Amino acid sequence: MKYPKGTKPGSQKAAGIRRMKDKEVRYGSRGMTLEKDLDLANRYYLERGRAVIHKKPTPVQIVNVDYPSRNKAKISEAYFKVPSTSDYNGLYRGKYIDFEAKETRNKSRFPFINIHEHQVEHMNQCYTHGGIVFIIIKFSMYDETYLLPFEKFLHYWESFLNDGRKSIRYTDVRTDSITLKTGINPRIDYLAAVDEFYFENGD
Repeated sequence: MKYPKGTKPGSQKAAGIRRMKDKEVRYGSRGMTLEKDLDLANRYYLERGRAVIHKKPTPVQIVNVDYPSRNKAKISEAYFKVPSTSDYNGLYRGKYIDFEAKETRNKSRFPFINIHEHQVEHMNQCYTHGGIVFIIIKFSMYDETYLLPFEKFLHYWESFLNDGRKSIRYTDVRTDSITLKTGINPRIDYLAAVDEFYFENGD
């Protein structure tokens, strides 16, 4: 390793530089967002015929359209709408699958402000009709990702609606979820956790 001028290899300054370099390597993979990881995983599953799961497009409300010429239209003003359903849906092993993906920088809890009531209602309807429903939660400060089955999430949500906690504690997420391991292809193999919870347990 090359050191700045006047820095001896055994000095405290050199040790600090080494720690900074190590930190750059260790945290270099954290720039990839949860959504990007899941999109790559879904493409991997699709290409190998394992599942058909897609991200739902965010609805947009168009307000103004300009027509600079007869054959051309240009959107000059539009707004993102609040999604009325969850983020991802599709088919896996003959079952409908539906899930929400959320990322938080909070170290101690997952705040319910990150999810909308109508999204929970939609997931509850899918769950009631026999779908596989869950929430994927990433605690970005720890670089840890969990699959929380909807039936376990619902317990905390109903408590929240009855003036309970406004969040799920990090420790409770760890207890009630399946940890999603990271790899290369796919980076997040969340279907392995689906197999473990929904199929290997006899569901």
